[in-house]
Amino acid sequence: MRTHQREILIYYNPDSSSDRRTVAHAQSIAPYIRTYSFDKAPSTATSWQQILESLALHPKELMNKSHPYYQKNIRGREFNDQDWLNVIMYNPTLLKAPIAIRGDKAVLCSNATDIYKLTSGEAVTFF
Repeated sequence: MRTHQREILIYYNPDSSSDRRTVAHAQSIAPYIRTYSFDKAPSTATSWQQILESLALHPKELMNKSHPYYQKNIRGREFNDQDWLNVIMYNPTLLKAPIAIRGDKAVLCSNATDIYKLTSGEAVTFF
């Protein structure tokens, strides 16, 4: 998945204050922000595959392992790559942190300030 360099695309949980802080930090580094709730996240395997390739992460690394659904239905099970894509596609609320995309770069924002990894040497103004 690719976006314009002047735009940041963020998949996040709008009910989480730390996720909303990530969006606020993004607004300080890019003039255009598109946000999507996890439940409105990409619905195709191809979209998720591109995001995972940009993140250079395995789908299991995106999971909130303390989530009750994960504990009950996924913990201890092994899946192939396609099955992991299905887990993410049909259960995006299991994602542990916002995913931010700018240009061809993507970042899993475990901390709100991880969004600055998308700047790649640009001058960033802190308040």
